[in-house]
Amino acid sequence: MSKLGQWFSRAWLVLAVAGVVVLLDQWTKTWVRQTIPDYTAMIPIPTLGEYFIFEHVHNYGAAFGILQGQGNFFIIVAIVVVVGVLAYVRYLPTEDGFVRVLLGMMLGGAVGNVIDRLNQGYVTDFIKMGIPGVYYWPNYNIADSAIVLGVIGLGIYVVVDDIRKSRQQKAAQAMERG
Repeated sequence: MSKLGQWFSRAWLVLAVAGVVVLLDQWTKTWVRQTIPDYTAMIPIPTLGEYFIFEHVHNYGAAFGILQGQGNFFIIVAIVVVVGVLAYVRYLPTEDGFVRVLLGMMLGGAVGNVIDRLNQGYVTDFIKMGIPGVYYWPNYNIADSAIVLGVIGLGIYVVVDDIRKSRQQKAAQAMERG
C-alpha cells in the first residue's frame, strides 16, 4: 500500500467526522443568514423561552468575541491546526477511534469557521444560551461547539488514559515484586 493509502486508512474517520461537522455548520449558518436578520433574534424552541435563543451576530474575533479584528491571524491558526491534525493522525494507533472522532470534530470546526472568514470576513454566530436578566453565554455556532467538545473530550481522554497506564504500570511492577 502506498504512503498516501496508509495515511488515508488512518485518516478516513477524522475526515468523515470533519466533513459532517463542516456540512452541518455551514448549513445552519446559511439558514441563519437567510432567516434571521443581522443582530436580531428568534426563539427556536418556545418551551425553552429566552433560555435558548437564535441571535444572528457577526464575530470578527475568536471565541467569545475576544481579539476582535484579527481574522487573518485566525485563518493562519486554523491552517496550522488542520496541518497538525492531518500530520498527527498517521501516528495514532488504529484502535484509537474515539481520538479520531475528537480530532475530526476539531478539524471540522476549524474549517467551518475559516470558510466564514474567507467568504465574509467574519464568523456567523447564532446560538445564545443563558438565564434571562442574569447572564447569557456569548453567541457561538456549530463549529465552535465541535471545537470545544473535541478539545474537552481529548483532554479528558488524555487524563483518563494516563491514569489507566499508570495503574497498569503499578500493577505490573507489583506482580514483578511479588
